[in-house]
Amino acid sequence: MKSRGLRNNNPLNIRHSVEHFQGEIKGKDKSFKTFSSLPYGYRAGFVILGTYLSQGLNTVEKIVAHWAPSTENDTESYIANVEKWSDVPRNKALTARDGSDYILIVAAMSFVENGQNADITTVRAGFNLQTKIKL
Repeated sequence: MKSRGLRNNNPLNIRHSVEHFQGEIKGKDKSFKTFSSLPYGYRAGFVILGTYLSQGLNTVEKIVAHWAPSTENDTESYIANVEKWSDVPRNKALTARDGSDYILIVAAMSFVENGQNADITTVRAGFNLQTKIKL
């Protein structure tokens, strides 16, 4: 059975908010957004991480601590897994030109959120739909 995030085409489990993303559609989930396709779900994640970058959240540790606060998650485990699976050191300072690292980070976050490997081609398709982070 597909995880909630994959059923909603929302592989990073983005919660409902006032922000409306490209590809977002009305879904049945009361807590999490629904997207028309997985690439649009990934795109929303990259857009959010681009916003995080502009706010100084520029490392795996800072990104995940904000994304998955310890009030709801085992944040340290989440950080350690993203670091391990993306091969991006937790304290590496990322820039808007580190798209290849962001692709690996988002794929690792998707694994944490859904319990299965992300299709890297689909993650890249989502990356290619946004303009905040570059290769």
